[in-house]
Amino acid sequence: MVPEDHDGLENAEKRFSGIGVSSGIALAHAHVRNNYFVEPDKYIIDDETKDQEISRLEKAIVGTKEQIGLLKDQVRKAAGSEGEENIFDAHLLVLEDKVVLDEVRKNVREDNFNIEYAFYKTMSHYIEALRKIGDRYLRERVVDVEDVMRRVLRNLASGEKAEYSARHDHVLVVPELTPSDTAQMNHSLVQGFATEIGSYTSHAAIIARSLGLPAVVGINRFCEEVHTGDQLLIDGYNGVVVINPSASTLSEYEILKKEKDKLREGLEEFINKDAETKDGREIILSANIEFAYESDLAKKNGAKGIGLFRTEFFYMNTSGAPDEEEQFQTYSEVAGTVDPNSVIIRTLDIGGDKLQNNSIKPELNPFLGWRGVRVSLDRPELFKVQLRAILRAAAISKVGIMFPMISTLKELKQAKELLNEAENELIDAGVTYERPAEIGAMIEVPSAALIADQLAKEVDFFSVGTNDLIQYTMAVDRINERVSDLYQPLNPAVVRLLKETINAGHDAGIWVGVCGEMASDLFFTPLLIGLGFDELSVGAPRVPAIKHAIRSLDYEVCKSMAEAALCDASPDQIFTRCKKIAFESYPEMLG
Repeated sequence: MVPEDHDGLENAEKRFSGIGVSSGIALAHAHVRNNYFVEPDKYIIDDETKDQEISRLEKAIVGTKEQIGLLKDQVRKAAGSEGEENIFDAHLLVLEDKVVLDEVRKNVREDNFNIEYAFYKTMSHYIEALRKIGDRYLRERVVDVEDVMRRVLRNLASGEKAEYSARHDHVLVVPELTPSDTAQMNHSLVQGFATEIGSYTSHAAIIARSLGLPAVVGINRFCEEVHTGDQLLIDGYNGVVVINPSASTLSEYEILKKEKDKLREGLEEFINKDAETKDGREIILSANIEFAYESDLAKKNGAKGIGLFRTEFFYMNTSGAPDEEEQFQTYSEVAGTVDPNSVIIRTLDIGGDKLQNNSIKPELNPFLGWRGVRVSLDRPELFKVQLRAILRAAAISKVGIMFPMISTLKELKQAKELLNEAENELIDAGVTYERPAEIGAMIEVPSAALIADQLAKEVDFFSVGTNDLIQYTMAVDRINERVSDLYQPLNPAVVRLLKETINAGHDAGIWVGVCGEMASDLFFTPLLIGLGFDELSVGAPRVPAIKHAIRSLDYEVCKSMAEAALCDASPDQIFTRCKKIAFESYPEMLG
């Protein structure tokens, strides 16, 4: 780790604390995206593209003028009289300022700056000059200039995937990371996340762990402190973020990184081994993925197939709902990668903490609203497009299907009926297909856990989504920091629901897995094994560590512990039991 130049900026080290939600250490330039505009990256362009860059600015200015014109019309109509809309005249004057625009062009032609940075640099210079003027009226015009700058920068980025990503390796800094934000990123260049909002089970945290990226969340007002281009160190182990780290800090983290890398390398010996306890109980250890390319990572890390393919992110990465052929190709690609093992495709699970498209009316409480299978049942034609794609992919490789957010037996039966309709449509069209190798239901709602014996008669497996099951059982929004202490994975009520689900599944002769975040926590592994889960599905980078833990455990010991835990009255009591076995079995993994 070597500090890089900071372009003459203040290099004093600044440390911030948050919640470390994905282990690892990352060192790269920050790419800051706030709620208003993307603070642009600076990079050098070649001579051949200078005219093209300037042309982009001219188009962005034309677009900005049109937007301001529309705003003037809206204000005029809303006010019912003329005059109030003239507040935007100052904005138009900024866009026509020859001195400003000439300086921007100079920064492009002489300094070879990209147009975004050239415009941002010039406008920032004038904004700072205005702030220093003694006249209060002129100082207040800073707001107008900033608004124009943001509008132009947004228009320069419009339609580009790069709006959310930098063009080089970087640490992404955002107030909050949503599923659609994730879909827009260039994942090959993002080295880590730092967010102002989030918790261990927030979307940002889950994505970071799935991709094996260091991440720290819950850093209050962090976006105000860091700037694009700052050197940023992310310590996902301890929940620390360092802006412009000093040489001594870099040396300290170089030692820590070497220690962690050595431990990770030691886990490679488990990749090709079975996930089997010391006394011979085999566990299916599969992977959760968000994107098709992660299937290769899952295979390389020794996962036995894909236990959860979250298809909503595939939907979000397109301008509209993907058609049947697009989905078929994607599902076939994933299934082919993990063959002969299976891929379990979860049908569309939009809602709650997942950013919804503009066609969906916002809800006051989306976690208790229109989400999961409820959306699919209300949009049968959209649902059947996905079902037909899955059926077609099943003809090529081993594919399973599971329905999310099941809360009643009726919902499960309706979903299966639509699957039959999709099958008949393929028969009528003469299209090759196969029934999914297995059909399953996610257990995420207490009502589903309590009628698991009825649901089990309709499916081949259960997969427990612990994130939602915990929050619905405890009546806690898992991303709400004010009640985060009540989000208790080991609450006795949660543990009992897990056991009831397992018992109902096994009594019906079906297997039961867990694909929520509990499966990735090494402290919880003894309990999950002891309760009797047949399968664990975790983020691909976590597979070797969880496999090592399983191979270090004795099933009978875990079973006895779990039986005792079912009688405990507090989460702390249960955690003490889990921690004791974990430290006795794989202490080197828990440091």
